[in-house]
Parts: sequence; C-alpha cells; structure tokens
Amino acid sequence: MPELPEAETIARGLHSVLPGRVIASVTILRDDVVKGPPRGFAAALPGRQFRDVGRRGKNVVFTFEDGSRLVINLGMTGRILSGANSGQARRATHPAVHFHLADGGCVTYDDVRRFGLLTLIPRARWRDWSRRLGPEPLARSFTARVLRKTLSRSRAPVRSLLLDQRKIAGVGNIYAVEALWFARIHPATPANVIGERATARLHRSVRRVLRRAIRAGGTTLRNYRNAEGDVGRFGRALHAYGRADEPCVRCRTSIERIVFGGRSAFFCPRCQAAPR
Repeated sequence: MPELPEAETIARGLHSVLPGRVIASVTILRDDVVKGPPRGFAAALPGRQFRDVGRRGKNVVFTFEDGSRLVINLGMTGRILSGANSGQARRATHPAVHFHLADGGCVTYDDVRRFGLLTLIPRARWRDWSRRLGPEPLARSFTARVLRKTLSRSRAPVRSLLLDQRKIAGVGNIYAVEALWFARIHPATPANVIGERATARLHRSVRRVLRRAIRAGGTTLRNYRNAEGDVGRFGRALHAYGRADEPCVRCRTSIERIVFGGRSAFFCPRCQAAPR
C-alpha cells in the first residue's frame, strides 16, 4: 500500500505540471472509487483550476483556486498518471477516472484492485477532515516529546500504534518496520513501556527512514509507480521489511517474521529484543 513517501513523490511530480491548469471534463469509468454520487462528482469539477498539489498522510491532495480539495487515497494499487493528452491512458492498465484538462492534457486515476477513494471536499469542511488524521511525522512540530506523549497513552504494540493514522499520519507497515529496526525496538513492544531514550531513537528513525524513502522516490514492491510511471528505488535499501531468514546487516542474525494485527512484521531477534 502506498505510504507517505509514495504519496509525497507523486504529489511533487504533479505539482510541477498541474498548478494553473483547468479541468474541462471528467470521465468516470469505475463508480466505486468515487465517494458520493458519481454524476455529482463529475459535474462539480469542470471549470476548477489547480492551485497546488500536496499531501496529507497517505493521501494526495489537489487544492483548487476556490479552496476546495480533491483528496485521493491510493488504497493498495492506486496510481495517478499525467500526460499531454488522453492517449497517455495507454500507460494506465486499469483506468478508473480521467480528468480532461482545458489545454488538452489528461490526469488519470488508475487502480487495479480499486481500493482507492476520490473525495471532493469543500473549503469549509477541509479543516475538520484534516483533523481526523494525526500529526505529520516530518513536520517541525512533531517532536520526540510529542511522540513520547502519544506512546504513553497506549498499550498497543508499537508497530500497531505507528500504523494508526489517527495517531501519526502517513506511516505504513514498510516504514514502521524499518524505523523500529533502526531504533532497535521489537515491533510487539507495548507502546507505553518505551522509555525516553528509546522514544528519541524511534523519533529520529521514523523521520530518517521517511526522508530517505522520499529521496529514493518511494518503495515499489509490486504496483506502485510515480506520476511519470517510474518505480520507487527504496526497496533495495530495506534492512528488515520483507527480509525474513536473511542475515541482519548489523549482527548477521537471521531476520524473523511474525504476524499480529493482521500484518507481517520483520525484526532482528538479537538487535530488537522481545518485550518481557
């Protein structure tokens, strides 16, 4: 599933080509990826001009000149492709929505499994929508003290807490596993027993992993592509995620895999001691 680095990479790519351009029409090929009545969605967008393309958590956010926003959650296999014309849709294997631009260009939302969701949010409702998500982990305001406060309020396994978008926005399983490996914390450790020094390590690790992944253009394991259709390169830099039975690069102990909360977690049993 695309996480913060993948959404950030896509947003940056689209920000370089979309601001100032106007939507002429919308073609919805798959109704189930649009929140609300499809006809109303398609009718509300023509004439709107892109002001900015950004990100909130794992979501790509298109901001229009009137302050309304189109939020695209990529689900598991969603992609956003931009081209000079609708012919670029040939790169989209499972197109769901085409946004035809007034200058002849086209933006296509493509989704193999169609778990993604497109939501049009009026300006007046944006703040309430955004408040449903936790703080951005790369924001200056997200300090080790903020993380410590969040951890102290929960007995959930720390990996599960990191995945809770209401607690921290944008971190998914890949980067939670990697950050915990760097911080030398077992993924099943109850959040509220993690001490101040370990919290500081985890805070640094989360931010470092996310920044490195953004510089690499995200992680492609299967379907993820950026706005230009290119794969992410961070997969080759993974230290724990997906490396079960391979040697830990720190101590050479075999990486192990466990499943809890319905998700796999990977860790080094020597570097990341199990909680008592």
